Amino acid sequence: MNLRERTGRRRLQLVRPLRSLGLTLGAILLAATAARAAAASMEILVCPTCHTSSLKEAVREARAGSKIVVRGGYYREGNIVVDKSLRIVGEQWPVLDGGGEAEVLTVIASDVEVSGLVIENSAIRFSEDPAGIKVRNAQRCTIRDNRLLNDFFAIYLAGASDCVVSGNQVRGRAGSETISGNAIHLWNCRRILVKDNRVSGHRDGLYFEFLRDSTIVGNLSERNVRYGMHTMYSSDNNYSANTLRDNKAGEVLMYSKRLVVRANRIEHNWGPACDGALLKDLDQSRIEGNLFVRNSVGLYAENSNHNTIANNQFLNNGVAVRVLADSDDNLFTANAFEANTFDVASNSVAASNSTFRRNYWSAYRGYDFNGDGLGDAPYHPVALFTVLAQNYPAAMVLLRSPFAELLDLAERAIPALTPKALVDAQPLMEKPAWSKSATFESASAR
Repeated sequence: MNLRERTGRRRLQLVRPLRSLGLTLGAILLAATAARAAAASMEILVCPTCHTSSLKEAVREARAGSKIVVRGGYYREGNIVVDKSLRIVGEQWPVLDGGGEAEVLTVIASDVEVSGLVIENSAIRFSEDPAGIKVRNAQRCTIRDNRLLNDFFAIYLAGASDCVVSGNQVRGRAGSETISGNAIHLWNCRRILVKDNRVSGHRDGLYFEFLRDSTIVGNLSERNVRYGMHTMYSSDNNYSANTLRDNKAGEVLMYSKRLVVRANRIEHNWGPACDGALLKDLDQSRIEGNLFVRNSVGLYAENSNHNTIANNQFLNNGVAVRVLADSDDNLFTANAFEANTFDVASNSVAASNSTFRRNYWSAYRGYDFNGDGLGDAPYHPVALFTVLAQNYPAAMVLLRSPFAELLDLAERAIPALTPKALVDAQPLMEKPAWSKSATFESASAR
């Protein structure tokens, strides 16, 4: 055998094992892909008469990526912990009942979806804050189209990011602030979408603490014993097109910055110390295009600075805006103040460094000789009787009396006691076009 033949045989001996190894690796990869596909397509059916009759058992048996379908029925299984990526889908509204003894569903894995379930009667324990559904330190979870009834906390996300909470109906039975939790509660979360939920009967309907870069849109929060929406220590969030009504306060924005609050309906938060929007230590934020209707105080600002309050409508409120002297550099512009008992109130005749510019005031009785749409005489929205009533609440019995009208007439003629800083030098003669739109007209009529 010559040298060329010996070399060729050696090459053939080397190639055959490599080909065999390649085929083996290919088979392994193919098997792994098939296993993942099988896991992803795996579906476990849960029902009272099925082979698997327990959701807890189904979670234990399922592989990551599986779908669990829970059919209508009644399931009381204590605390169910979801520790792998799963889709849990209810059909015909199956009920998971905590029996007042346990947190009902605890999600500790990422990429989990929970939908179509009725989750009720979680435990009440103040040391642990048990919930109907709690998501802990997970990402990309979806909690949608569920019904949560009579839970301590209903939906609670802690340390979560990139999650969606949408289309859920939440009803609690809170009797007081001290023995109730919140309907939707987010703590230390980022990039959360809370959309189209209907919540009622809890301490706070929507509660956000240390929340960043998130969107809260299209929710209805009503008849909660404290606040419709409550934000603390948060930044860079957007709150849009929400309805907050019949709460002790509509929205409370505290110790936060760079929030956008736009196109919300805030109504009938009525009673002693009730506010439509309460701004406390809120900075660099925008309150725009909202409707404040029939609130004890439409908007209350305390130690809140560098905010823009624009294009809002304040209609039929007790006090439309109450801005304290410790609030600095806030701009109120292009707002419509209509049929409020008092348009603006403050706690000091020195008022604050906030600016009112080109707003519409239904109580303005000025004139526009040059026809530019702006009043030629400034408007002082803080009436003398408002100052009197703030310092002596008993004087409210004289609100509609000739005495009150005489005081305000004298103050308009010779302003002396009302805050000089709170004046609109160029009030609008007509309501802004946006406030006469069909949307605002229909909303105001309700």
